[in-house]
Amino acid sequence: MVLEQPLWVPSEAFMAKAPMRAFIDWCAKREGLTFADYDAFHQWSIDARGAFWSAVWDFCGVKGKKGERLLIDDERMLDARFFPDAALNFAENLLSRRGSGDALVFVGEDKVQSRMSWDQLAALVSRLQQAFQAMGIEKGDRIAAMMPNVPETVAAMLAAASFGAIWSSCSPDFGEQGVLDRFGQIEPKLFITCDAYWYNGKKQDVAEKARAVAAKLGVPALVVPYAGDAEAAARTIGNAKTLAAFIAPFAAKEIAFTPLPFSHPLYILFSSGTTGVPKCIVHSAGGTLIQHLKEHRLHCGLSEGEKLFYFTTCGWMMWNWLVSGLALGATLCLYDGSPFYPDGNVLFDYAAKEQFAIFGTSAKYIDAVRKGGIEPARTHDLSALRLMTSTGSPLSPEGFSFVYEGIKPDVQLASISGGTDIVSCFVLGNPLKPVWRGEIQGPGLGLAVDVWDDEGKPVRGEKGELVCTRAFPSMPVMFWNDEGQKKYRAAYFERFDNIWCHGDFAEWTGHGGLIIHGRSDATLNPGGVRIGTAEIYNQVEQLDEVIEAICIGQDFEDDVRVILFVRLAAGETLTPDLVAKIKTKIRTGASPRHVPAKVLAVSDIPRTKSGKIVELAVREVVHGRPVKNKEALANPEALDLFADLAELRTA
Repeated sequence: MVLEQPLWVPSEAFMAKAPMRAFIDWCAKREGLTFADYDAFHQWSIDARGAFWSAVWDFCGVKGKKGERLLIDDERMLDARFFPDAALNFAENLLSRRGSGDALVFVGEDKVQSRMSWDQLAALVSRLQQAFQAMGIEKGDRIAAMMPNVPETVAAMLAAASFGAIWSSCSPDFGEQGVLDRFGQIEPKLFITCDAYWYNGKKQDVAEKARAVAAKLGVPALVVPYAGDAEAAARTIGNAKTLAAFIAPFAAKEIAFTPLPFSHPLYILFSSGTTGVPKCIVHSAGGTLIQHLKEHRLHCGLSEGEKLFYFTTCGWMMWNWLVSGLALGATLCLYDGSPFYPDGNVLFDYAAKEQFAIFGTSAKYIDAVRKGGIEPARTHDLSALRLMTSTGSPLSPEGFSFVYEGIKPDVQLASISGGTDIVSCFVLGNPLKPVWRGEIQGPGLGLAVDVWDDEGKPVRGEKGELVCTRAFPSMPVMFWNDEGQKKYRAAYFERFDNIWCHGDFAEWTGHGGLIIHGRSDATLNPGGVRIGTAEIYNQVEQLDEVIEAICIGQDFEDDVRVILFVRLAAGETLTPDLVAKIKTKIRTGASPRHVPAKVLAVSDIPRTKSGKIVELAVREVVHGRPVKNKEALANPEALDLFADLAELRTA
């Protein structure tokens, strides 16, 4: 019998250099304690959360006044407050470095490349701050941006945060109504947009859309030049200025950072909005900063001068996560456009040229690279790459294996999971533990993560709800326009009293890691047995004939049956033999209960702007119910493919 082996084991030399190990030793000396192992330290980080987060503040060098009280009103999660006497500024912490070294490196497909030094970034932030304030924007006002992932977007966010304005962003590929569904709720004082952007080699003009959005928001616009003519776009939009004209009256000077409470709003992020108007989730400056510092410095080992990359748009919370890397003096590598233009090597070309230390992406991207036959381990110099992270959806066991076989055999692979709700991760990588195929390494420090059954009892070796049982700093401050916290409570606290229920279907592993089996609200219930959709995807997407899949539970004859939709590779047809092959793969790789009642072919699968497939929207269409917010989808026309499938009405 061959025993399972980990895909990666940290060497003693690797662990000795890890900031995580230095932090554990530092905390032991500071607290006068001895920690038998990492798990013992994690338990302390939960039991003594005030002392733990205070240690993170000091070890990571947060700039600001901490105050005497560390955590108050801890008995009720919604009432808990970390560092209630603190004063800090988020932007000051991200702009503590100066000099001619690169703060930001940017690539926009094969069309645009640029670099921005720390001095240049600070100068642009200073001029933007002055311009924002000159037009009357004040602390607590909102600035909304429909922008690509370019350096100017980072600078504008930092300028807003420097005096306490609240930042919110989406990507320019959102439709007009999708933008208004988000920004219309928060009533911004300024709308920032670009003139055009590149995607898949084509220029996409946004001036007409921006004109309509700005008019309906009733606010002035700022146009950042990128892929088009900024002056022409400003004229089209009306009541708009180009970036050059906007900052022209102001010379760069030392930035004035306004000290603000730990809980002061920093970002407004939005839920996906596929079941209604997106929820406006407000995150604090202090909670976002300290949680990201912990994740970057300790869990990712990020150090000053290293290159940090995440493939993301400004409409996904991974953009907010990425930019916080500046606080540790890292160089951010930004990319905007298609990750497969001009071909599937573009991001690995970028990684090799800039020598990324950390390469972040989505599980779907890794799977697409695998199925595309791309093997960077044989074609690219990735010698500097020590950590690869994956999120957005569960990474399949085959995806884990491919990273080590096709990308880099000695990299630490960290599958991570959390989300917009907490602008960070509940479970993520750990530089002191092995990587096991198909498993997330473990929960984040300071986070009382567990898996509970329907009765609210912790379970091991069974699937259940991912919960967090104690308060943590990056919980939302509130939802915007949420009287009495009704939406906030309904989103996380209705299932279990005083317990954060995240909405993920999860399972502890024998190694102390976790597996995410998909969203709870998309969990299938054939015959009353709960099945995670990811369990089915992990099997069927191993087949070369299948590009991707989506499955739902269909109400049928007083029960629920599983329907699997597959998007096939070019030239493939869903023959009876292929259906049988798919069902056999699922039966043998998962269980007989996972086998779908029907397998149907579709030419496209609907997904959100951040690339997540939308089981709930497909389920609504199949049952003849309206989808409340198609504007949240990147390809809403794909829903039409599911509306009139005659096979869904037969046994």
